[in-house]
Amino acid sequence: MKIVFMGTPDFAVPCLRTLAESSHEVAAVFTQPDKPKGRGYKLIPTPVKAAAEEYGIPVYQPISLRKGDDAEESMRILRDIAPELIVVTAYGQILPKEILELPKYGCINIHASLLPKYRGAAPINWVLLNGEKETGVTSMQMGEGLDTGDMLIKRATAIGENETYEELYARLSAMGGEVLAETIEAVEKGSLKPEVQDDSLSCYSPMIRKEMSALDFSKSAAEVHNTIRGVTGFAMLEGKRLKVFRSEIAQGSFDGAENGAIVDTASFAVKCGDGKAVVFREVQPEGKKRMKTEDFLRGKKLAKGDILG
Repeated sequence: MKIVFMGTPDFAVPCLRTLAESSHEVAAVFTQPDKPKGRGYKLIPTPVKAAAEEYGIPVYQPISLRKGDDAEESMRILRDIAPELIVVTAYGQILPKEILELPKYGCINIHASLLPKYRGAAPINWVLLNGEKETGVTSMQMGEGLDTGDMLIKRATAIGENETYEELYARLSAMGGEVLAETIEAVEKGSLKPEVQDDSLSCYSPMIRKEMSALDFSKSAAEVHNTIRGVTGFAMLEGKRLKVFRSEIAQGSFDGAENGAIVDTASFAVKCGDGKAVVFREVQPEGKKRMKTEDFLRGKKLAKGDILG
């Protein structure tokens, strides 16, 4: 089968590798334009572009598929290729109707949630922010709506109590490649059974904003913990910013302490609004490297009752 792949971040790379190492022909890869990074603003290729170049696959990086000269040129390229299938994974652009209808088998998307829940740009963050116990990957036949197409294959996985975004992202990324392989095999066999999404069960996962990382210790310990897991939290300690990458909920109750107070200096436990406490397990002090809390505490003396802002 002749396939065009569209994707951009690390999450999409296992899907591309699944296709490139299969018996199918990956005729082209579409990915977002390179972005400048670092002090020298050097253009850095997207992870998908870097992977495509390993396999010698032609790469195209249009600014837009919906308007302008780039869109017209992209459509010409796709018509010339005449793919039987387009696979999309975290591409970052909305495909116009004329592309959706071009391939024989249409366009299939690999989405990091159990649709119809968590449509949108940031499903992995939001399942953690909302304290979900389960998530997964869904392949779907793409339509004009945002993640509203018919579901094809789903695979579910439990979410660990202390699992972070980085960890879940990696697991779902690998799972995406597996679901894609299963989906394409079913396409070839003609055994897919598309399932219409129930819109009444859907919820949206919008883009993450920087301010969402601010830890609010008037909230419950679970909410603070889920913020750290989902978007990496930060608080102010002695006037300096402290990032928190990993946490867990402490045993016991700390009702007598003020919200945001350090209630255990040995473990770096901070009291929250429901009387419980969150223990910081991995932090990054302002101007320093990310480190385990025990390493941080070797060089920093905390006082019980000190307040984090």
